[in-house]
Amino acid sequence: MKLRLVIAVPAALLLLWLVVSLYSAGQALVALGLLAVGGAALVVYGTAVSVAWKYLFPGVSAMLVFVAFPLLYTVEIGFTNYSSNHLLGEQRARRYLLDQTLADEAQAWAYTLHADGPALRLVLQPPEGSAAPVLVTPPLALDTAAAAPAAPVLLQPLAGPAPGPALPLRARIVHRDALMRLQLQLPAVAGGGVIRYAGLREFAPIASLWQPAADGAVTQRATGTVFKPNRRTGYFEDVAGVALQPGFKVSVGLANYSRMLLDPDFRGPFVSIFVWTVSFAGLTVLFATALGMALAVLLEWPALRGRGLYRTLLFLPYAVPGFISILVFKGLFNQNFGEINAILNALFGVRPAWFADPLLAKVMILIVNTWLGYPYIMILCSGLIKAIPSDLYEASAIAGATPLVNFFKITVPLIARPLTPLLISSFAFNFNNFVLISLLTDGRPDYLDTKLPAGTTDILVSYTYRIAFTDSGQNFGLAAAISTLIFGVVALLALVQLRITRPRPAGR
Repeated sequence: MKLRLVIAVPAALLLLWLVVSLYSAGQALVALGLLAVGGAALVVYGTAVSVAWKYLFPGVSAMLVFVAFPLLYTVEIGFTNYSSNHLLGEQRARRYLLDQTLADEAQAWAYTLHADGPALRLVLQPPEGSAAPVLVTPPLALDTAAAAPAAPVLLQPLAGPAPGPALPLRARIVHRDALMRLQLQLPAVAGGGVIRYAGLREFAPIASLWQPAADGAVTQRATGTVFKPNRRTGYFEDVAGVALQPGFKVSVGLANYSRMLLDPDFRGPFVSIFVWTVSFAGLTVLFATALGMALAVLLEWPALRGRGLYRTLLFLPYAVPGFISILVFKGLFNQNFGEINAILNALFGVRPAWFADPLLAKVMILIVNTWLGYPYIMILCSGLIKAIPSDLYEASAIAGATPLVNFFKITVPLIARPLTPLLISSFAFNFNNFVLISLLTDGRPDYLDTKLPAGTTDILVSYTYRIAFTDSGQNFGLAAAISTLIFGVVALLALVQLRITRPRPAGR
């Protein structure tokens, strides 16, 4: 008990320190999650709870952190306008605007850096056309961590020669961080005012472009225009509707989902991509199952010689890494240099545009995916066929049944039930088969005249990737909404699979 307390107390204090640190850094949600998981761990391993939970807790925690949390976070993003234009929260976007400054180049003072014993001094030359004298700072310890004084450093007219030779530009680069924190107070003889670091070669008056206003708004100093936060669009806007960048993240409700269904410019490609996704997954399973099952039946034919060699050769597409096979096929289907078009041209005088024609591109994808998928089905069917009692085939032979009758009356009915859940899993896998589409066609050829780039061979997952990370403005909110839809479809397939594989009561 004492050992448990010796471990639990420091762990609890460390947990509280981490939670407070995260909360202070503005990560309230992460802090809350860490507090929940860490507190539960302390209860499970620091008290005499069920021993089973001590083994289950790591797996349950990992599931919550790495599965449930990303899922819920994705769903939450789907109800927002989160994108490359709306990355920040409202307060951070406002702070970004208020931090914008502009240097007055006409009043810039060129400076040089000089060594004065262990310290450094700045010598500033007046702006061109100014009657102000050359100014110099007192000795500054720019090499220390607290190099920049909090108050402005008062400049004095330089009396006599400069304090030693000017240091090279490299020295300014070395001390750049300290120089950026310096504020230099001009004397009355130089017009007064404060100048700040404006580059590696000059200091100048720095003015803020924006100033805070009431109700979270910001005012443009040059024009006096007030920009108020529009929490519907996620921008700071003036009365004329002119928006400032960056925008900020706001809740948009069901706007992303309604856009999928109601926006005609988006609905057309989206519906086409959804239909193609279902067709692609379904036809792949159909063709791969037909080919794999046929080969499995053929390889179980006793009169076939060299069955082991054939089985090994036919299994090779599954043994080779998928991305290598896809890239090989991409070269084989090349319109100008591919072997497939070379053979078709030699036989029929045609060179199909596999990557430019939408229909041919889809046919090519189905051919390649069938090639990649049939060995898996073939191995499954071979194992299931071996489990069928041979007495059934012997009785069928005595009755004079043909091989086709055996196939449709004995083989298919007996392997269909155990094979169905695996086919559903294969459908779900191909429904999200991003690697094939990305490496083979990258979703192209594209649809024309669409608001968001969309490809005729894109499936939902590759379309979502394009919306979120490539050439569509990084619209994370819309991509999250589509991802939620994909999750719903896959979850439905999982429920169907669980229902099919559920044991039935005896006698049913």
